[in-house]
Amino acid sequence: MYSQPKYIDSSIDEYLQFDLESLVRYEYINGQMYPLVGESYNLKIISENIFSRLRTQLYGTDCHVFASDMKVRIEPINAFYYPEASVVKDSQDRDMYFKSRPCLIVEVISPITERIDRIEKLYNYRQIPSLQEYVLVHQSQMKIEVYRKVYGNQWFLETLAEETILKMQSVEVEMTMAEIYEDVEFE
Repeated sequence: MYSQPKYIDSSIDEYLQFDLESLVRYEYINGQMYPLVGESYNLKIISENIFSRLRTQLYGTDCHVFASDMKVRIEPINAFYYPEASVVKDSQDRDMYFKSRPCLIVEVISPITERIDRIEKLYNYRQIPSLQEYVLVHQSQMKIEVYRKVYGNQWFLETLAEETILKMQSVEVEMTMAEIYEDVEFE
């Protein structure tokens, strides 16, 4: 969730240094830094469920799984986001503070962040050549949307509801909705 930008027209180097020293995480879009605030119980539980299952199932492979404390850089537009989970297969993606070649990105959305995740981040993440799947997980209901790259740069949307299985083809991992939403409390 965003609040007002912290700095206007900061450079990438200024952002990276500030974010490194800050107790609050900041995303960076077009020279502006936005603090991330207001993570809910459901967001944390869903994120941890997805991360732990990805980490367990991809253990011993060439995939590196990252939680929400690793930034993803979108080089063509100089943006940095903190997705809830990301997976990188590219061994050349070695920066210590951000990754720029993920094959999978997962965001957990709320009514407040839905517009940003569904429009802005979807558009921006699709600028990453290595990205194969962008997964949007709703925190207020059992619903998942998977944007999957097919046929070059064409994207296909698959919507999942209760009693289905999330198949992340980019990393060959499957999770049931029950696993993803374990311990989640819906209002």
